[in-house]
This record gives sequence, C-alpha cells and structure tokens, in this order.
Amino acid sequence: MATALGFSAILMWSLLALLTARSGAVPPLQLNAMCFGLGTLVGLAALKLRGVPLSVFRQPPAVWTLGVIGLFGYHALYFAALRSAPAAEASLIAYLWPLLIVLGSAMLPGEKLRWFHLVGALLGLSGAGLIIAGKGDGLSFEGGHGLGYALAGLCALTWSSYSLLSRRFRDVPSDVVTGFCAATALLSLPAHWMFETTVWPADGGQWLAVVLLGLLPVGAAFYVWDYGVKRGDIQLLGAASYAAPLLSTLVLILFGEAQATWALALAACLITLGAVLAALPMFSRLRDGRLTNSA
Repeated sequence: MATALGFSAILMWSLLALLTARSGAVPPLQLNAMCFGLGTLVGLAALKLRGVPLSVFRQPPAVWTLGVIGLFGYHALYFAALRSAPAAEASLIAYLWPLLIVLGSAMLPGEKLRWFHLVGALLGLSGAGLIIAGKGDGLSFEGGHGLGYALAGLCALTWSSYSLLSRRFRDVPSDVVTGFCAATALLSLPAHWMFETTVWPADGGQWLAVVLLGLLPVGAAFYVWDYGVKRGDIQLLGAASYAAPLLSTLVLILFGEAQATWALALAACLITLGAVLAALPMFSRLRDGRLTNSA
C-alpha cells in the first residue's frame, strides 16, 4: 500500500510539465510560492478532517531542517540550474535523483542493493535521457555552463538525500509535510521579490492550472511520496520514478503540447524494462504470496 501511494506521487508529477505550460508567464519562484501555499492548504484541510492536532508540528530541528532543505532547496536549485544552463542538459543531470536513491538505499537499515536495482535505474536514466534530448536539438554539454550543471547536480543530490533520509524519520507522521510546504512558500516569497517581477495568471484557464499544480504535483504528491519512501519499497520507487518524464511527455502529447516520436517509443521500452527489473523482488513476493500491505 505504501509503495502504491508513493507511485501515485509519480503519476501526479507527470502532470507538472503540462500544468506549468498552461499556467502562463508566472515566474518560477512566484509560482513556487503560490503552489506551495495551496499545498499547505491541502495539508491543513487533511489535518482538520482527520482531527490531527497542530502539536504534530512539534518535531526535532533535524526533521524541520531536512524537510525545508528538501522541498525549498530542491526547487530553488532546479530553477537556478535552468537559468544557468540549457534546459535539456540541466534536466537530465537533475534527473539523476532516482539513480541516487537506488544507490543510496544500500546504506539504509534492512536494505540491500542488487544488480537488478542498479541496471533498472540505469535503463530508466537512459530512457529519461532520450526523452529530454528529444525535446530540443539533442544534448551538448559545454564547459561554459559548468555552474548550471553543478547546480543541477546539487539539485539531484538534494532530493535523493531528502527521500533517503526521510526513511530514518519513518516515525514522523507525513502530516508534518504541511509545515514543510508552508516554509517553502514563505521562503519563496522574498526570493521572488528579490529576483523576479510579479506576473499573475492572465485568465481562468491559467488560474485553474495554478490551482491544480498546488493541489496535485506541488501539493498532495509530497504527502504520499513522504509516506511511500518511509514505509514502502524505496528501491522500487526510485527506479519507477523514471516513469515521470515518460508519463509527462505522454500527457503533453495527449493535450497537443508535444508530438510522438520513435525516440519516445524506445524510451518507453527502456523505462518499462528498467521498472520491471527493479520490481523483481516484488514479483517474487507476489508469486510466493508474501506481499504485505507495507510494500
């Protein structure tokens, strides 16, 4: 169950590109503040409906530090990387985080890195590279964009570290993500005022895209991801995360924002094969009737 919830975050993140494209000319940090503000409301509503007291936010400083660095740090580094390097190359480097999760999971208690985890993650990375390269004129890493590439690498390291270290705080309820979202929104505001010019959505369609961003890929997705990486199969979730760029591109094609190509078909095969390899232990448990709700 926890792994399935974690995968639902990947499904929601597949809507990120489409909804961002439909949100108009809202600057990235402003969009960050708006969406994480809505994500905070999602968490507060869930707390109210379930009767969870606000005392849930009384957590050790280490928990807050990890959460704020994970959510705000990742997005700040991602936007900075895309400002300092070509989008295709920066995106591919930033998308090393699933591979880093798979590799890093070997250091977690009770986890063991196997060959099929590593091969599955590498196949997924190859598929993601094909998709990202296909959105432009291919990939061409140039020394003049070294700062942007470094920021993208830090971006990947930040999200993978957040996901892995969250496992060590598995007793901390995922309701605390509400506070992480609120802190990210509040930190994004002064950054927006310092570096950007405010631009509001131009019409109802753009406002709807912003609202959906805040409710799903920049809202509910972080809550279920937190639960998934803490209690589910983190190696499977890491490898399966490479489905996000594939699903994102399929969504863009469905809504007329991109076109189908042979590179996309090959990427789909690579990502699917990689996910199947990473999921070999789960298939074994299913065969033996030992699959539990926690996975």
